[in-house]
Amino acid sequence: MSTPRPDIATEDHIKILVDSFYNKVNADALLSPIFNDVAQVNWHEHLPLLYQFWSTLLFRTHNYQGRPWPKHARLPVTAEHFAHWVSLFQQTVDEHFSGAKADEAKNFAASIADTFQNRLAMMKQQGL
Repeated sequence: MSTPRPDIATEDHIKILVDSFYNKVNADALLSPIFNDVAQVNWHEHLPLLYQFWSTLLFRTHNYQGRPWPKHARLPVTAEHFAHWVSLFQQTVDEHFSGAKADEAKNFAASIADTFQNRLAMMKQQGL
C-alpha cells in the first residue's frame, strides 16, 4: 500500500516541487538545451525566484515581483516544448502531491504554457 501524498501546503513543498521539476528539465533532451544552452539559466539565482513565483500563485504571498514573459518571449520554443513542459510539471506534481493545491498548480502550469504559447504565436503573426 502506498503512502498518501500530501497536498501542497508549505513553502518547503514549493521547494520540493520546483527542485524536482527543474531536475527533470535539466535532464530532459528537449527542454534542457533551451534552459541551459539558449537561456543560459543561472540556477543558483533562478530557483529562489521560481519558489517566489509559485508561492505567489499558490499561496497569494506576493513574494514574486518579476515579469516572466519578456524573458521567455525570445526563446525558440514550439508547441512541442510547451506540451512537454506541462507534461513534466504535471507528472512531478503527481509524484509528490495530491489535493486541491496540487490540482491548482497543474492548472496554473497549463494556463501559463497556453498564455505564453498564444503570445508567441501572436508575435510571429505580427512579424516580431
